[in-house]
Amino acid sequence: MGKRLTRIYTRTGDKGTTGLGDGSRVAKDAVRVEAYGTVDELNSVIGMLRAHALPGPLDGWLGEIQHRLFDLGGELCIPGHSILTDAHVAVLESWLDQLNEDLEPLADFILPGGSPAAAVCHLARTVCRRAERRVVTLLAQEAGGEMGLKYLNRLSDLLFVMARSLNRAAGVPDVLWQRPAS
Repeated sequence: MGKRLTRIYTRTGDKGTTGLGDGSRVAKDAVRVEAYGTVDELNSVIGMLRAHALPGPLDGWLGEIQHRLFDLGGELCIPGHSILTDAHVAVLESWLDQLNEDLEPLADFILPGGSPAAAVCHLARTVCRRAERRVVTLLAQEAGGEMGLKYLNRLSDLLFVMARSLNRAAGVPDVLWQRPAS
């Protein structure tokens, strides 16, 4: 960060525009701003999740994820900039495999809920999926950001498995979808 903010308000956005990391200005509802804004929202929900007592390495993992999401926001804020790599995706896959190892195979669809931490984790998963959709929209208009898309895709999978793991650790069953009576 080149300059430290000494004053939070600048008044430069009062007419509905915001500055990108390259100095250009765009509408606050531009596809790019929607994408990095949703990544920021996801980071906030993960912060809410971290406010819960989490078992094992989950808090540390989520802290690392928050830093990578901040990096992804930076990528999206600066057209043509990239930070995330295949190695970041591989870390998520490793964590996914570790958590999934101890879970029963899925036989039914799972609804969001269970323990309070798992419920917040499911919320993070759905915000992650929305961030992924926003990045897809951006990629349809501009090149770059494919690694961020891959990261978000893997992260949503991790958050799903993490929610199941949190329910298991809390001794709370997953909420299973029930087929309607015929």
